[in-house]
Amino acid sequence: MVNTPVSKAPTRKPPRQDGVFDRIVQEATETTTPAEKIYVYEAPLRLWHWVNAICIILLCVTGYFIATPPPSVYGEASDHFVLGNIRMVHFAAGQVLAVAFLGRIYWAFAGNHHARQIFLLPVWSAKWWGEIWHEIKWYAFATPTPKKYIGHNPLAQFAMFFLLIVPLVLQILTGFALYAEGAGTDGWMHAMFGWVFGLFGDNSFAVHTYHHLFMWFIVVFSIVHIYAALREDIMSRQSLISTMVSGWRYFKDDEK
Repeated sequence: MVNTPVSKAPTRKPPRQDGVFDRIVQEATETTTPAEKIYVYEAPLRLWHWVNAICIILLCVTGYFIATPPPSVYGEASDHFVLGNIRMVHFAAGQVLAVAFLGRIYWAFAGNHHARQIFLLPVWSAKWWGEIWHEIKWYAFATPTPKKYIGHNPLAQFAMFFLLIVPLVLQILTGFALYAEGAGTDGWMHAMFGWVFGLFGDNSFAVHTYHHLFMWFIVVFSIVHIYAALREDIMSRQSLISTMVSGWRYFKDDEK
C-alpha cells in the first residue's frame, strides 16, 4: 500500500491592512495596474469644475473693471449704469462661486477618494515628493516618459491646493468682507465677515489690494492649468480634458 502524501492547502497571506495615511499616498501616486478605462470624476465634481471655471472668468473680468473702471459713457448715467451692471455680475458670480465651493467641500466627504485629492496632500510621503520632482522634469522636457495616474498627478495636487484652493478661500473671505462693508457695518454680513479686516490691520484699502492680488494668483494658475491640460492630453499616456467631461480616465497604452 502506497502512502499518498496529503497535500497541504496553500497558505494565503492576510490582506494588507493599510491605514488612512497609506491609502492617501497610494491614491495620490502612480498607478501600477492601469486598466483600459476607470471612472474617476463623479458628476457633482465635474459640475463644480465647470461652474467654478465660468465664475472665475466672470469674476476676473468684472473685478478688473471694478478696480480699473472703463471710461465714462456719454449721456445721463441713469441711462447706462455700466459699472453698476458690472458690479452686479461680479457679486452674483461671487455668491455662486461661494455656494459651489461649499458644495465641493461637502462632496470631498460624500464622493469617492478622487474627490478628496486636492484637499489632502500626502506631504509626509517621500514617494509623493519624488513623483512631484518627476512631474517637474516631465513638464520641463527633461525626462522622456510620463507616469500614469488615475486621479491628479502629485504636481497637479500641489498646484491646485496652493494656487487654487488657498487663494480661492482667501478671495471668498475678502470678497464677502468688502461686500459686507458696503452693505453697512450694522448688518448680518458684517457680523459674519467683519473679522476679516482684522487680519489686514483693519485696513479696508489693504483688503481691496489683497483681494485684487489673489485674483492674479488664480489667473496665473488658470493659464498654466489650461496649458498643462492640453499638453497632457496630447503628450501623456492618459486622457485629461475628456475625463473632466465624461468622468472616465482612458489610458493610451499598457506600459508599466
